[in-house]
Amino acid sequence: MPSLSTLVDSFNDGTLGPEWGNAYGGTTETGGRAVVPCTTAYAGCQTGYAWTLAGASFFVQVPTTPNPAGATAEAYAAVTVQGTTEGTRVGFIINKVSGLLRCVSETAYWDAAAVELTYDPVAHLFLRLAEDGTNLTWSTSPDGTTWTTRRTLASPAWIAADAELCALDMSAHRDGGVDDVAEFDYFNTLSNAAVWDVSATLTATAAMDAGAATLTAQAAASLTGETALAAPLHVTADLSAILTAESTFTARAGAAPLPEVAGLAAGHFDLHIEQGATYVQTFTVLDVPDFTWDGWDARSQIRSAAASENGELLLDLADYLTVAGATIRLALPASVTEGLTRNGVWDLEMVSGSTVVRLLQGQARISLEVTR
Repeated sequence: MPSLSTLVDSFNDGTLGPEWGNAYGGTTETGGRAVVPCTTAYAGCQTGYAWTLAGASFFVQVPTTPNPAGATAEAYAAVTVQGTTEGTRVGFIINKVSGLLRCVSETAYWDAAAVELTYDPVAHLFLRLAEDGTNLTWSTSPDGTTWTTRRTLASPAWIAADAELCALDMSAHRDGGVDDVAEFDYFNTLSNAAVWDVSATLTATAAMDAGAATLTAQAAASLTGETALAAPLHVTADLSAILTAESTFTARAGAAPLPEVAGLAAGHFDLHIEQGATYVQTFTVLDVPDFTWDGWDARSQIRSAAASENGELLLDLADYLTVAGATIRLALPASVTEGLTRNGVWDLEMVSGSTVVRLLQGQARISLEVTR
């Protein structure tokens, strides 16, 4: 199922990828952003009608919005998910003429009950839309980390009915004035890194150096080891010292033994869990000789949102974590993953007395089971 949760783009390789195959109106990828012309014609960075919002979530940064000068009714940047019926869509519309951010669930291109906010380019820099099988939630954030819920609505029936038939559209339009652009960035990622397409084979204990720069590698790869997971794979190496991959956590090269490791920033790693299937993942410190987590306890949770946002606890992972030397192992039985029905967020912390080290954090993406 092509979930919008799995669509990731930092817009830094200079070319719109095939996932944006329905882009129109002169949209380009320029300067590390998706650049959408805002003219009296319509333009947008759009996927094909092959995605689903059901049980999914996505976020995006909108760093540049249209200048309203000369427009009489609208000069807007919009982020919407469109169904198979024309004019049926949900998402955000920033209209610089009215000065409003509208959280909409439209039919025939209108929602009389839309939640309207005075647009704030700082507080509303990031926009997030999430569907959990029951409700649809609109949220905004200044940094892509701390989110404020702006609207919650019972999920429209078409979202489930049009699974794998929806399109994500980041668009712009104006009814007059001087042509300019809207820009979009950081789609489902906070990494502002260049992207390379490579082929590689990684093992569950493979190591890579963080190197002298931050990079993201999008790899067509096969993974071996306990995960038995097929790619495409997103590997992120952070300048500060952390490598996160689909299978390995690597601490800072040359880092001293604990407690200096407590100074590391948390790496980003998304869990990809198949409902009703056994899930096994290991995280290993590889580049510090004789490193050990002996005497430390691991704790982790999956929540519908961060705890600071009153996120609902979806699964406490503590009982499924084991620590052995430099390795932390997460093993979820099929009987446990069977109870996971929606996406969330997670992190992994190591605890020794009053010292807490957050190792990893990211999305928990659930692929819903078909065979039962």
